[in-house]
Amino acid sequence: MELSAGIQASLAGRYASALFDLASEAGTVTAVESDLDKLDAALRESDELRALIRNPEISRTQIADVMSGIGAHLGLSELTRNFLGVLADNRRVSALPGMIRAFATIAAAQRGEVQAEVASAHALTDEQIATLETKLRAREGRTVKLKSRVDPDLLGGLVVTIGSQRIDSSIRTRLNSLAQAMKSA
Repeated sequence: MELSAGIQASLAGRYASALFDLASEAGTVTAVESDLDKLDAALRESDELRALIRNPEISRTQIADVMSGIGAHLGLSELTRNFLGVLADNRRVSALPGMIRAFATIAAAQRGEVQAEVASAHALTDEQIATLETKLRAREGRTVKLKSRVDPDLLGGLVVTIGSQRIDSSIRTRLNSLAQAMKSA
């Protein structure tokens, strides 16, 4: 499997790569990926949890207890719970969001997929997401795994991010471009 040097060189990438190797050996890549999606959702929804994992004053034992409780509450697999324990022991829980992204990238690359994120001013319908996936698949020449999120600041249009490429057709960007053009004229 070909991975970018950036993923392999980063701390998050090394941990994610190790977790992926263990999950591959155990045949639980899909389960671990699902677990990490649950953790990612929990981190996005809870300001307190994000603050907690970044707090250097929390002891290893305390953060290990918190991670164990979260693992049990979310019904995470044994491998994922053990992984969270290792992160707590090594004081690396603060890097968990990056590890989640890196694992998703590694898993997608192994399946021959590419990850894409679309931001829109309003929630997209299932039909709109399917149409966008089809167009991106044609553009990229491989399966596209699309995650969508709402960003009301865009006003309208879409911002699609595929790896390091960004396709920005948002009204906010168009208005900013127009304002810059009017300033320089």
